[in-house]
Amino acid sequence: MTYMQLTYLHLGTLAPAFVIGTYLLLNRKGTPAHRLLGKIYMVLMLFTSIVTLFMEAVIGPLFLNHFGYIHLLSLFVIYTVPTAYTAIRSGNIGVHRRKMIGLYVGALLVAGSFTLTPGRLMHSWLFG
Repeated sequence: MTYMQLTYLHLGTLAPAFVIGTYLLLNRKGTPAHRLLGKIYMVLMLFTSIVTLFMEAVIGPLFLNHFGYIHLLSLFVIYTVPTAYTAIRSGNIGVHRRKMIGLYVGALLVAGSFTLTPGRLMHSWLFG
């Protein structure tokens, strides 16, 4: 896949994940809808983080001629999603809550703000 195809795939999974994640944070927890949307959210976040591993870093130093610091957030997601799922399956609501809030803030808000920095594709699309 080309970089642009990967970018569109990434945005195509990230946008619904952002909407679902926001809904989940703002609404009642533990309902059947929350559980179903939570699973969809987790799959979307895992998929989009895996897609980013195939996208070469374009800013900053490269590791292995491909990865940049932003890829650390992808690894964060790949670690956090299964551990949050395991926590809720074992009844540890507090750990699940902390991990899911951390996932939303770290992977969507922080990483999203990085994409708006000069030199990044989203910055050029939004600000010319």
